[in-house]
Amino acid sequence: MRYDVLLFDLDDTLFDFGMTEKNALHNLFMEYGLPNGVKDYLPSYKAISKVLWDDLEQGRTTLANIKVERFKQLFLEQALDIDAEVFGHKYIENLGKEVHMIEGVEEMLSNLAGCRFAVLTNGFTIAQHARIGGSSLKDLFEIIITSEEAGYQKPQPEIFEYILDKLNVTDKSRVLMIGDSLSSDIQGGNNFGIDTCWFNPHVKNNTTAIHPTYEIQTWDRLVEILKKQVQCR
Repeated sequence: MRYDVLLFDLDDTLFDFGMTEKNALHNLFMEYGLPNGVKDYLPSYKAISKVLWDDLEQGRTTLANIKVERFKQLFLEQALDIDAEVFGHKYIENLGKEVHMIEGVEEMLSNLAGCRFAVLTNGFTIAQHARIGGSSLKDLFEIIITSEEAGYQKPQPEIFEYILDKLNVTDKSRVLMIGDSLSSDIQGGNNFGIDTCWFNPHVKNNTTAIHPTYEIQTWDRLVEILKKQVQCR
């Protein structure tokens, strides 16, 4: 296989979403006079959010619903008198201000300068564009596609069709999807019929029936794989 079109997931692939989420929530809780908000509510929030994001992947909910519903559920559970809709919109704004790149990303992209780079994310358009725009990667991606823009989400094959149409790419053998989520990035690539690379820095066991073409723990390993290809060198 020879890849010259690299589709990257964003959260927990190129950027550290755990840090982004924690800081964005902390700053917002501080605004609402809850300095211990992250300590008190983050575990509950993450549990609620995970269910909703899983529902998104399965087509059972929408991004617009997630924006508000996760906070509705949290505030109800914790008996907090806060407007979930206002809080949800402010949270997205806060996410866009947080730029925390994963170690090795910038060097990896520099070493693969012969390839075309694109981002394919299920995240919110405003936040994702703001985060990339505030980083040293802002001029490296040919296109940034969010599920909010495409009207589909990973792992649906339609979102992959959407981005390849935008890139004017018809040969799937040239494309590699790279991401940390087996259920979203890898399953999505498999559904669409392109090769995939699972970014697994914490060496998690794959107990699913989802099989990536490649598995890497560090970005230099991706460079090694692609340097063997004709186009990326």
